[in-house]
Amino acid sequence: MFTVRRPAPLRWEHEYEYRGTPAGPDSDADRAELLRWYWTLAELSALARRMGLPAGGGKAAVTARIAAALDGLPVPAAPAPRRAGRQLTAPVDGSTVIPQGQRCSQVLREYFVREIGPAFHFDGFMREYVARHAGHTLAEAVAHWHATRAQAAEPREVGAQFEFNRFLRDWHARHPDGARAEALAAWRAHRSRPRD
Repeated sequence: MFTVRRPAPLRWEHEYEYRGTPAGPDSDADRAELLRWYWTLAELSALARRMGLPAGGGKAAVTARIAAALDGLPVPAAPAPRRAGRQLTAPVDGSTVIPQGQRCSQVLREYFVREIGPAFHFDGFMREYVARHAGHTLAEAVAHWHATRAQAAEPREVGAQFEFNRFLRDWHARHPDGARAEALAAWRAHRSRPRD
């Protein structure tokens, strides 16, 4: 039996115990309790390890594995480790082709800063381009950067896996003159309460 409890408000640690087989009459309650709280990836990974589950992957994947175990269902497999493959090394230029599995590396960052200027950063548009456009050139990636600047300037929905970032954005929108320390204190209070 696996039990998940949150301690008294304003404590950061989650309490969790593993007592034998995850399936049992209280599994639904335990799964519901798991999903009521905010968990960091580190906390979820530690929890998965204590339950004997694969701890790799993002928050959604680890949460799905833990929830399945609590429900007594087959646990989804951990993602296969990504093989980076050959990575670009300096020097690179506009005719350099992006290889399969290329990461957003320091070599690429230096090239893009040189070509685009100091405003360059790996945003979602550029990370996706590098990940999905093997066989394209770095000059094409620079053109993609310039073509996506209007979209990049638009407000974007912050993904559910980035709850901390979403909370801070919303908090600062409500408290434009608020200090970082106040925002972090509000986050700690928010995180100590269940989602419902």
